[in-house]
Amino acid sequence: MTQPELPSALNNIVESSQTPDAIFSALLPAIGDFLQSDRCFLYLHNPQTNLGRVAFCWIRTPDVPTVYNEKWEAQPPTLVDDDPMFAAALRAEPSIFVEDVETADSQVLNREFEQKYFGHRALIHAHIRQNGQLWGILQPCIFGNPRVWTEYERGVINNLVEKITPLTVSYVKSAFD
Repeated sequence: MTQPELPSALNNIVESSQTPDAIFSALLPAIGDFLQSDRCFLYLHNPQTNLGRVAFCWIRTPDVPTVYNEKWEAQPPTLVDDDPMFAAALRAEPSIFVEDVETADSQVLNREFEQKYFGHRALIHAHIRQNGQLWGILQPCIFGNPRVWTEYERGVINNLVEKITPLTVSYVKSAFD
């Protein structure tokens, strides 16, 4: 199946000639509106150093918890064991669309880990990869109830990830220059 074109609201942001900070800051609320999600964040990862940070986070309402890291931090040594989705991202597997954290297969996600650290009920764990390396994870999510992600939404997210990969890689590399 070919990926659908991006909705114009997303495409206009991605195709703009703004700085990466401005693009990511504008893109997350646009993704939130497109998916009607409660939160959307962008985790950035340096595959050479295994340092990461959530540099951008958008929330729909103030009662939704924000996820944000001011500084680049080492990934916890147990993260790959504790978080199957992060392990899948590191293995450069396709993005994961979770419709219900409560009923998802334990091979896909660790329910207790998700509840403790993120609190969402449904999410997209969109892997931003280049040359088999993880550079970031885009994560829109829903709180309070399950959510079926349509084939169209899945296609748009996969297309969007392709389009923002070069920008993400450049952004991460520039942080370590």
